[in-house]
Amino acid sequence: MTPSKPTETQTATLAEIAREAGVSAPTVSKVLNGRADVAPATRTRVEELLRAYGYRRRRAEASRSPLIDLVFHELESAWAMEVIRGVENVARDAGLSVVLSESAGRLTPGRTWADQVAARRPHGVVLVLSGLDESQRALLLSRSIPFVVMDPAGDPGPDVPSIGATNWQGGLAATRHLVELGHQRIGAISGPSRMMCSRARVDGYRAALETAGVPVDPALIKAGDFHHDAGYRLGLELLRMPDRPTAIFTGNDLQALGLYEAARELGLRIPEDVSVVGFDDLPLARWVGPPLTTVRQPLTEMAEAAARLVLEMGRAEEATTATRVELATSLVVRSSTAAPGPGGM
Repeated sequence: MTPSKPTETQTATLAEIAREAGVSAPTVSKVLNGRADVAPATRTRVEELLRAYGYRRRRAEASRSPLIDLVFHELESAWAMEVIRGVENVARDAGLSVVLSESAGRLTPGRTWADQVAARRPHGVVLVLSGLDESQRALLLSRSIPFVVMDPAGDPGPDVPSIGATNWQGGLAATRHLVELGHQRIGAISGPSRMMCSRARVDGYRAALETAGVPVDPALIKAGDFHHDAGYRLGLELLRMPDRPTAIFTGNDLQALGLYEAARELGLRIPEDVSVVGFDDLPLARWVGPPLTTVRQPLTEMAEAAARLVLEMGRAEEATTATRVELATSLVVRSSTAAPGPGGM
């Protein structure tokens, strides 16, 4: 069955959708509530009509569970713990609990996840380095479940609320610091090229070099994946070059730790032989030897802002205009950076 195409202003009640779908109103209600006792073909037909008519539950009818859904594309590092802490801070103050999900490295959660969220009816959803496809967005919108993307992997679009950081400025500040110390051959180990934050940090690195009149050498830029092993492997590649860099900017602190390991393996000292700058300022950045110079990304504050925004959206009587917020990054200078040694200019 193909639903009739609605006009821009056309809306429909549950009874009208039920009549067009050839089912009862309670069956439509079951689909809206994520109930499992609906035949797959019936569910698909009702979902198509809900999307076609842009049906959204009125806020008053959307009874919510005392939950915030927090979704990670990967859940395996100290970075994630800072985000969890921020969302928990806001949830606790609001008398809510947090449900954690992981999309196993995918930048979009699976369809079963969206159905589970619809059944849970949380106060809102915070997605970290993730996004939603059109059907998932329509499913949440039809249930009046607000969602916010934190640190979006790609362009979230003008109609998706998001919280990020000034990644370009952070990459610029990190590299400018190294240039001002006197370094000319500065390497970079980025994060995944598919992630907007990673590209922005490398763009900031390039801009700092170009502004200082230092040529950008593509051979000194390595594409990592934000994991420790990439910092170690790509660090070995950079440090084994005949004309190795005297300083390296890594896209995050975990890759900086991998670079530390590579330098130790090659008998190189930090910062005497190679200066290192990370990104994030995780607690471990202060504990390593030597303490890591890094760009502070306010992860806990970003997570708190995302959680507060999604709760505000849930309290609004009508759909709110999409918001894009970027929190400032800042350079934290510690002991892993110094002027290049003799012959390292």
